[in-house]
Formats: sequence, C-alpha cells, structure tokens
Amino acid sequence: MKGRTISRHFRESFKSLGRNGWMTFASIGAVTVTLILVGVFALIMTNLNKMADDIENDVEIKVLIDDLAGSKDERELQAKIKKLPEVAEMRYSSRDEELKKVIKDYGDDFTLHEQSNPLRNAIYVKATNPQETANLAKKIDKYEFTAEVNYGKDKVKKLFNVLNAGRNAGVVLIIGLLLTAVFLIFNTIRITIIARRDEIEIMKLVGATNSFVRIPFLLEGAWLGLLGSIIPVTVVAVLYSSVHKNISPNLKGELVQLVSYSPLIYQVAALLIGLGVIIGMCGSFMSVRKFLKI
Repeated sequence: MKGRTISRHFRESFKSLGRNGWMTFASIGAVTVTLILVGVFALIMTNLNKMADDIENDVEIKVLIDDLAGSKDERELQAKIKKLPEVAEMRYSSRDEELKKVIKDYGDDFTLHEQSNPLRNAIYVKATNPQETANLAKKIDKYEFTAEVNYGKDKVKKLFNVLNAGRNAGVVLIIGLLLTAVFLIFNTIRITIIARRDEIEIMKLVGATNSFVRIPFLLEGAWLGLLGSIIPVTVVAVLYSSVHKNISPNLKGELVQLVSYSPLIYQVAALLIGLGVIIGMCGSFMSVRKFLKI
C-alpha cells in the first residue's frame, strides 16, 4: 500500500470523527462509561485477590514438641520438617518465647507462670501452597517427638472455602462485565457505521476495493476506542491514588495490604486502552463487512 493511500486513510478517519459529531460523541461516551466500570472493578478485584493471598499466606502450623525430646531430638525434628518439599518457612520458638507471647497477648497475669513455665517448645511452619496446609500438618504429625500439631483445622478449611468462592465469584463477575463492555461498545460503534451505510455503498459502486473502504473505518474505530479510554484511565489513576494514600497508612503492620500503586495502575491503564482500541476496531470491522457485499 502506497504512503499516499495510507495518509489518505488517516485523514479520512479523522474527518469522519468531525463530520459525524453526535455519533462520535455517543460512541466515545459509551466507551468511556463502560471502561470506567471495567477499570474500577479491575482495581477492586486485584486488591481483593491480594488480600485473599495475604490471609492465606498467614496460615501456619504450630508443632508442639514433646517434653521428652532432648536438644538433639529437636534438631533432628527440625531437619526432617525443613526437608519436606511443601515447607516454605520454618522457625523455632522456645517455651520462654512462647510464654512472652502469651503475656503480651493476654496480660501480665500470666507472669505468674514464669517460675514454672507449663508451655512447650514449638516449631512454626508455613506451607509453600497454603491450600496444602492440612496435608503438610498430617505428615508432620507422624514424626517422633511431635506432641501436638495445630493449624485450626475446621477454621482453615472454612477460610479457604470462602476465599476460593470469592475468587470464583470475582472471575465470573469480571468476565460478565467484560462481555457487557464488548456488547455495549460494539453495538454503539455498529450504529455509527450503519448510519453511514449510504456512504459505503456509494464508494463500492464507484469501484473502491473492500480494503480501501474498510481501513478508514477501522482507524476510526481505533480512535473512538482510544479517545474513550483517556477519561477512564485518568479517573482510575486519580481515584486509586487517593484511595491508596488515605488507606495504606492505616494498614501499616496489618495482615492485609493494598496493591502498590505502581505498576498496578499502568497495567490497568494498558488494559483499558487495549480494550477500547481492539473492541473499537472489531466493532467497525464487523459492521462495515455487512455493507461491503454489494
């Protein structure tokens, strides 16, 4: 394709935006509103998934060591646990450290036990895959000198079920929203093209090839998608910046944290721009094709 032809296609696509002012405005408006919803929901779901991961990763197994175990036995037990492929992290806590935690959590009344500490030495273990916590706990429980293995069996199972259900619901909702976005943008651009069917038919009757007719409309669809994504990207960036600045300081030291502003906001921006341009071009392509069959 000659450079002159390409430049003509670009000029025509820009002129069409101006000539069809109200239809252009309607198309950009539909893209803008839809992509704002997609962007906000994408930020919400990303943060909910991050919080779910944070909660899962905080689940750990507490292995209470038998009082009959000597120092050598404890070291051997730790070595066995550490060798397990499912183990991501392991740390030892003496009975004195355990008592200090109890006093910190429940008050100074428990300082009475400092003279005769009733607690056991413990090993805290985290699984590489939090969903495998139960299976890992069963393996450890079979080792010698493990007096008790605790991980909140029923509570952890319910927690994982709730988190998995939340993730699945989120996936369904985001897919539904994306399909809705495609439908709305596609149909709005389709209406824009249909309103200009006479223009397409005249071009075909005077001998224009399909590609000559189609390319300006494809470019126009891309401009509509691009222009319609500018406001959503700006809104999402400003909104998340404000939320992050106001909420993140209050979550310092807490279990759950918000996803960092960067690179998340750039990823969402790329998603919105890509969706707008691709759906705009696809909408134009499918709509023009119908009128090229003369």
